[in-house]
Amino acid sequence: MHARTALDTAHALLLGPSDLTPQVLDRLLARLLPTGSDDADIYLQHAVTESWFLEDGVVKSGSHSTERGAGLRTVAGEKTGFAYSDELTSAALADAAEAARGIVRGGGEGMMAMRDAAAVAPLYAAVDPLSSWPAADKLALMQRADAAARAASPLVTQVMVSLAGQYEVIFVQRADGQRSADVRPLVRMNVSVIVERNGRREQASNGAGGRGAYLAFFDGDKPEQMAREAVRQAYALLDAINAPAGMLPVVLGNGWPGVLLHEAVGHTLEGDFNRKGSSLFSGRMGEQIVSPLVTVVDDGTLPNRRGSLTIDDEGTPTSCTTLIENGKLVGYIQDRLNARLMGVAPTGNGRRESFAHLPMPRMTNTYLRAGESDPADIIKSVKKGLYAVNFGGGQVDITSGNFVFSATEAYLIEDGRITQPVKGATLIGNGPDALTKISMVGNDLALDNGVGVCGKEGQSVPVGVGQPTLKIDAMTVGGTQA
Repeated sequence: MHARTALDTAHALLLGPSDLTPQVLDRLLARLLPTGSDDADIYLQHAVTESWFLEDGVVKSGSHSTERGAGLRTVAGEKTGFAYSDELTSAALADAAEAARGIVRGGGEGMMAMRDAAAVAPLYAAVDPLSSWPAADKLALMQRADAAARAASPLVTQVMVSLAGQYEVIFVQRADGQRSADVRPLVRMNVSVIVERNGRREQASNGAGGRGAYLAFFDGDKPEQMAREAVRQAYALLDAINAPAGMLPVVLGNGWPGVLLHEAVGHTLEGDFNRKGSSLFSGRMGEQIVSPLVTVVDDGTLPNRRGSLTIDDEGTPTSCTTLIENGKLVGYIQDRLNARLMGVAPTGNGRRESFAHLPMPRMTNTYLRAGESDPADIIKSVKKGLYAVNFGGGQVDITSGNFVFSATEAYLIEDGRITQPVKGATLIGNGPDALTKISMVGNDLALDNGVGVCGKEGQSVPVGVGQPTLKIDAMTVGGTQA
């Protein structure tokens, strides 16, 4: 899709039904640029979302919602004036512009020559997943997953399947005169199962998704594969023993375990935390901060990925930003405001949950690049340790880098072999310290299946994570077995 098509779509959905015109937006933006202002923008959003929930073969709930509105921002130095409206009319936006302008208290008006942004190659199709497929087919997809989970094992006692989609169109008009737009489809499916044997119940789930139509991610036997994988994980837990406790070598599997990297290190590399000095990496550019085997990037340019964006929510094209290279700190994740204040270029990471929220520097797809080790050799190198394959929730302090993460699927490593599954394993450590202790990095880089959601300051956005198999020589494992 050519970038002009996205602008046409945005004009039709956001300007066409109202009395807003490009000329009206020009005047509003001029009002947002009082004397002394450094930046300003108008962000328009149209988002239609649906969700379905199937339990034991029966649709238990469903929802369909539409969100439309505008956020208007003006920036002077570090001070930001922001107001939003869920009414797309010239009068409502004029009131919002005055409210935002009043916060920075400037006089006079700015002027700019508006232009359409240069064409940016789209990273995903401009499809509407909600209307491109009948509801009956969506429900049939979920029922296939339900049937496959039950067929996988007689121990399955409950199956829950969810399906969600979003069609979002955004339009950004900036103080530098640039107009840009993006059409963003997003889909996700999740299968959760409960298995029971001899009174012991265990639960596991598996999901997938990305940017595109439903069939782009759930064609063929993908629903059945997801269901069987959820059953496999739950089945393993039935035989799990209590996790060991103590300081152990830990091998992290590839793909989704990159969520630990995202939380324990990724947030500490966001521009706002570093500009304000609240990150442990503030002022350390160019320093060797972790193992020389570690290279970390944030890449918003991967086609069809859940965390990818053709442009960010400030109209800046996304990029592949190297954050750590061979263990050295070489970059931060930047939006326009923090990049300007730090004297660097924005990286296309200005993101917001909706028109009612301010943009801030956020991750897209963050992953640790592949190394040279064979994953089998990594396992063989461990005499006694833990192999963590999947993770649940965790907590991180970005000031110190300290984290606590629970592993939802993990196994003992004994004499270089993966043996008994364990449950209740908790990884406790410090992000930079853990990355310093990485001694082997696999050649099997994988990204997650497209299910990540990141929270920051009350805002949630879709993200991606990834990594190869890697070995951390020593980490505190919280468990119940001495």
